[in-house]
Amino acid sequence: MGAIRLDLIGRYLRPHRKVVFQGMAALVVVNLLSVSIPLLVRRVIDDLQDGFDLQDVLAQAALIVALATVMGAVRLYSRMLVFGVGRQVEADLKQQIFDHLLRQEPGWVQTTGSGEVISRATSDVENVRRLLGFAVLSLTNTVLAYALTLPAMLAIDPWLSLAAVGLYPLMLMVVRLFGGRMMRQQRRQQEALASLSDLIQEDLSGISAIKIYGQESTEQAAFAGRNRMYRDAALGLARTRSTLFPLLEGISSISLLLLLALGSGQLESGRLTIGDLVALILFVERLVFPTALLGFTLNTFQTGQVSLERVEDLLRRRPLIVSPSSPQPPSQPSRGAIEARGLTVQYPGAPRPALVDVSFVLHPGELVAVVGPVGCGKTTLARALGRMVEVEPGQLWLDGVDITALDLEALRAQVGLVPQEGYLFTATLADNLRYGEPEAPLERVQAAASQARLEGDIKGFPDGYNTLVGERGITLSGGQRQRTALGRALLVQTPLLVLDDALASVDNTTAAEILGSVREEQSRQRQTRTILMISHQLSAAAACDRVLVMEEGRLVQQGHHSELLAQGGTYRRLWDREQATEQLRAAG
Repeated sequence: MGAIRLDLIGRYLRPHRKVVFQGMAALVVVNLLSVSIPLLVRRVIDDLQDGFDLQDVLAQAALIVALATVMGAVRLYSRMLVFGVGRQVEADLKQQIFDHLLRQEPGWVQTTGSGEVISRATSDVENVRRLLGFAVLSLTNTVLAYALTLPAMLAIDPWLSLAAVGLYPLMLMVVRLFGGRMMRQQRRQQEALASLSDLIQEDLSGISAIKIYGQESTEQAAFAGRNRMYRDAALGLARTRSTLFPLLEGISSISLLLLLALGSGQLESGRLTIGDLVALILFVERLVFPTALLGFTLNTFQTGQVSLERVEDLLRRRPLIVSPSSPQPPSQPSRGAIEARGLTVQYPGAPRPALVDVSFVLHPGELVAVVGPVGCGKTTLARALGRMVEVEPGQLWLDGVDITALDLEALRAQVGLVPQEGYLFTATLADNLRYGEPEAPLERVQAAASQARLEGDIKGFPDGYNTLVGERGITLSGGQRQRTALGRALLVQTPLLVLDDALASVDNTTAAEILGSVREEQSRQRQTRTILMISHQLSAAAACDRVLVMEEGRLVQQGHHSELLAQGGTYRRLWDREQATEQLRAAG
């Protein structure tokens, strides 16, 4: 086993040191009582050999029962204390990891993989809990058991005591050997179960695709294969357990038989009393459990330390996008004015920047479209406005304030970002719409749904706004999901609204109605809301105040639709291609 990281273990136990010390003190009391009881039994048996005094025997029997009762109660108390510390550390650590994950930038979470993160937040945290609860308790108890029991045994008969416990190292070796195998087999069983659960979840989410393509038999075969893997892993673990525990019982029985065989000779020679032999038998049996458990404890220590270091690695990861130490307050009143000055963004490990020297100005209340070929940097621009990707200072300004100087929460309260694939939670439609403002009244929810042209769809649902949206919005169509995500952003009423191809699943007529409704509501409420609409639909962009045209990460053109058509270039090429596509579609 690797070096024990006492510094890490101590750091997690330090906040609970009073409870840990109470638990350790209780263990000392338990072990003192467990040593005293066999000695009392020895005295009772030896007294019976010398003469029978019923009152004295009953008094000593009552004392033994009382001590055993106290010992059981104190043992329970110690376990509750120490195991409670492990559970408290587990709960605190899970909360700490969850809070830490929420502070990470989306790019890291998406590239790291949810499986790895969830494994550290669940399995590794559980291993840490076992380390700080079971392993600490077991190791302390084993040390105390040997430290207090062995001297008592040696005081009765040194050679007989050493002979009786001579086989215990073999017991420890067997546990270490089988314990490691059991942990590996248990891990394989958990992995097989996780794989089985993943397949079930994936197939339930994609049940429509399975039926459309008639792949029921393929999925059944895949499930059968994973099910066999789980069965084999479970049977392997059961076989190991079925082998280990009889071996431990056999070694314990041999040790006891050896004690009886050698002890009988000591009894005949008069060097040992019957009470001495009985006390030694009780002491030997008392050491069986801590010895057998020591092997599991060492394995738990080893696994727990690895998990502890994995959790520490996760917690040491610092997010790339953080609020400044002394944030600047947002400009008041917020108008949604944006200025980009040589904006350049490059993703870690990417061969070239996603945005290169992009400069433009969005005036308050403007409706501006961003168009361009696939992969030209439109989505990166949208993410940069909400600092979902890192932006260098001095390159992007909101209402005259550098966005890197703003607190992240304050910035994102000013920018409503609606991605193409808006995530919907397993909740009601109303709760999904009011996600940005959980306490928003139903009247505002209905107004936002009306602006997003979702109200007609909701009226067609049996439960209306209380309709439960399935996982990731699977019960809704693509257009309904997009309009729900849009309604969520509209309800928050941010001064800057960024639509990242958020109307891609909506027809041109509905998209125009939505934009018109938003602008009409702005005029009615006398609000100044700037809208940046990223779109592949140039017919929708044509109705905007201005159009920004991007290509290969650069802003190559900007102006009104008619001006850009007259200029030619990228915009004219994209427009001609779209018109040709529509003509072919109409002809077909």
